[in-house]
Amino acid sequence: MTAPHQPTAPELIDRSRLTGNQKQLIALTIVGNVAEFFDLFLIGFVILLLVDQPGWQLTGTQIGVIGAASGVGTVIGAILWGRLADTVGRKHAFISCIAVLTVFTAATVTVQPGQWLLLAGLRVGVCIGVGGLNITSVPYVQEFVPARQRGLLSGLTSVFIPLGLFLGAVATATVGDAIGWRGLVALGCLPVLLMPWAARVPESPRFLLSAGQRDRARAAYGWALEIPAGDIVLPGDSDRDRRQADSAARRRAAGLAAVVTGQKKALAVVAAGSFCFLFGVFAIQSWGQLLMNKSFGMSATAVGVAFMVAAVADIAGRFGCAWFSDRAGRRAALLIWGGLGAAGCLLSAAATWLFAHGVLGQSTAGAVFFTGIVVTLGFGDGAFGILNAFGAEQFSTATRSTGVGLGYGIGATAKIIGPYTVGVMVGGNPTAGQVTVPFVIFAALFTAGALIYQLAEETRGQSLSDLGRKK
Repeated sequence: MTAPHQPTAPELIDRSRLTGNQKQLIALTIVGNVAEFFDLFLIGFVILLLVDQPGWQLTGTQIGVIGAASGVGTVIGAILWGRLADTVGRKHAFISCIAVLTVFTAATVTVQPGQWLLLAGLRVGVCIGVGGLNITSVPYVQEFVPARQRGLLSGLTSVFIPLGLFLGAVATATVGDAIGWRGLVALGCLPVLLMPWAARVPESPRFLLSAGQRDRARAAYGWALEIPAGDIVLPGDSDRDRRQADSAARRRAAGLAAVVTGQKKALAVVAAGSFCFLFGVFAIQSWGQLLMNKSFGMSATAVGVAFMVAAVADIAGRFGCAWFSDRAGRRAALLIWGGLGAAGCLLSAAATWLFAHGVLGQSTAGAVFFTGIVVTLGFGDGAFGILNAFGAEQFSTATRSTGVGLGYGIGATAKIIGPYTVGVMVGGNPTAGQVTVPFVIFAALFTAGALIYQLAEETRGQSLSDLGRKK
């Protein structure tokens, strides 16, 4: 008589409700991403405080270089940590990102007036840490949660990132004048407090299985399901499972080459699509505060309050995109969110043109311009509620972090090109008329990105095991 089938640990995860430990991992990655991106977004508010200070008097080109430096770090970090997450593990890469960010943020406090090149160089180091965190945390969560909720739950690692922008705005509006720019930067060291928490969470069981560490994988699955490790049944007993494990080991050893040669379409879609979405989003996050201050006469405090509103819209947009993707599909979500992000850019562009030509007054034009930014961040940046998670799903377990890290890293060159291009186009004291063309460009890129992601493989509802067999 044939023994009854015992469900494997991945099958149990797909059938079960979330446990407290799974929720703990999701919470850790959410808090980690919020804390790290607080530091990333803070530079926009710091520049707003520095731009007219004695000894600084930053030009548009210098501001563009500082913003572009963040992009350089993000590119390096995404590729570096993506690869390391597939070799040393998701957990170790996640913790290392926090450590790197903290060290370079602490060093930034020592920068003296006029040392804008040193500030830019340290931003590269900071963003090497920031650039890897979301790339490592998305697969980390994906490999612990059920397929039916994978879009939303892994998307949550990105959903609350705009809370970092919100907290940066709150800090600037409430204590910015009191503690100065150095005090604001020092707040960016707080993520170091997360390292003891992260140390208590196990490594991804799928990573451990693909690395042949079955006992540790069994313990990790037991932790996630909150059952004794001895009761865990692992996949891998059949000939097919062993062949897949051998194939995974070969792909991991090949690393970047396996992604570039074996998954060209996925890499191209993630790289080009990420570039289009990131270009406008990061330029607005880097320049939006200064544009509202110089072009529409808003005070630094008022700008801070306004970006609190924008951050709330961004969080809502990201959550909506992640939720919608599990119901209508990843491609549909990105098509809608990208299109609405483009519409927000066109609204902001129209406001600047109408103000420059005397059709709208400054206050009305400023309100319309800001409304466009809210729509753009709510949907254009809101697309990141699923964008990186969808990108990670295009690759197998053995190369998941490497693939999404390389694709996002290539796409993140937009974080270099975007801020620098805007700086060259509008200068350090931008008028409304100079801002119109950049926002039209942003709209075109959001549209292109939404269309590019229609070429990706739809992954809604499919298990990671099934997806892996297709790669």
